Amino acid sequence: MSDASAAAGIAPPLDPVLRTKLSIMMLLQYAIWGAWLPILYPFLNNTRGFTPEEIGDMFAVGALGAIVAPFVAGQIADRWFNTERYLAISHLLGGILVWRLAYLEDYWSFLSFSLFYSLIYSPTLPLTNSLAFHHLPDRDRDFGRVRIWGTIGWILVGIGVGQWLLRQHTPVEGTPEAVKAALDAGRADAFKLSGILGILMGVFSFFLPRTPPQRSTNKSATAAAFGSIRQQPLIVLFLLAVPISCVHQFYFVHTAGFLSEHQLSVADNINAIFGVGGGGLMTIGQITEIAVLALIPFASKAVSRKSLLALGILAYGLRMFLFAYVDAIGLPTVLTLILGVSLHGVCFGCFIFVAFMVVDEECAQDVKASAQSLFNLVIVGIGTIVGSKLAGAAATWATVDGTLNYRQLFSYPMWASFVCLILLLLFYQGGRRQAAD
Repeated sequence: MSDASAAAGIAPPLDPVLRTKLSIMMLLQYAIWGAWLPILYPFLNNTRGFTPEEIGDMFAVGALGAIVAPFVAGQIADRWFNTERYLAISHLLGGILVWRLAYLEDYWSFLSFSLFYSLIYSPTLPLTNSLAFHHLPDRDRDFGRVRIWGTIGWILVGIGVGQWLLRQHTPVEGTPEAVKAALDAGRADAFKLSGILGILMGVFSFFLPRTPPQRSTNKSATAAAFGSIRQQPLIVLFLLAVPISCVHQFYFVHTAGFLSEHQLSVADNINAIFGVGGGGLMTIGQITEIAVLALIPFASKAVSRKSLLALGILAYGLRMFLFAYVDAIGLPTVLTLILGVSLHGVCFGCFIFVAFMVVDEECAQDVKASAQSLFNLVIVGIGTIVGSKLAGAAATWATVDGTLNYRQLFSYPMWASFVCLILLLLFYQGGRRQAAD
């Protein structure tokens, strides 16, 4: 940095080599996850024959790792271990575990390995962020350009798995039942891909910038953060985040199977791009997520936080409405499905992303990180566990004579979203932040 830049408080430009390393880190980190998460429900239901309640257990144990992640990652990376080495060892072990998931067939084996994998993988999510923040010269300017590669990784691997299923596990000829059976069996390959990516990430992590322990001794930030969230509007936001995160998880549990059934009979031109199995088509939501996040800085200056949060909740309800009434609203099925999946970007960007902004704005400087961790625990931990169990139970309620009624299934989160929207409009008191803030 030049003396003039230092005097003006201007951060130096991001080193191209550092940017490349951090971008590859993010791409691999989220590609590992995106390879199997969207297709997990249809794999466990159709290929392994687990009940909806058992599948809900699988998703729920995955969230246990997210709950303990802040404590595990903080204790190890802050006190004992270089972050890049922790990432390397975790991903090497995680790659082996997730590969094994492709072969496990009984409930208890799959549940146990899923739990162990979650405890290893989940802490790496916040650690990739903290490693990036440690080395970026300007967090606000540089992090978005690095983090976007995580979303790109999710998109690429989702389409890649869809294309693999289309070309390797979708017979050209055969009955619809035979085609479906071949597709179901092929989903196991997604875990193998995730394992390979995990091993690559483990090896690559040894070449990431050296990030030694910070040895933080702050003991009171979490308690102070609890005190901060007792104020309005944060208490309303935290309470609404629980049911909304359940609806969010409902989408990831059931959408791939829902889309897969429609993709087998319609939209050959769409399948040629995104593949089959549902996961590839779901990446449209990540594509719109990139667009929405790019517009958020401009929208947040023009409208209130409450309006953006309301738009996000409305999008959750509309998405479930489109899925529930896909055959009754008069639009071509393919268009309805694409519109529903596209709303994911609005859901995530306008509610979850903006909610994190609100938490940052409403909390004192010395507890911002702890408050963010608490809100992340609500979204990724509590919401995922409760949402997974509810999604499994809802599938049982909506199954009649062995057939899943998707209209009934998606009506549950649809009405829950609209109730949350009404509660937000009635009780949330947050407004637009001033430019000076």
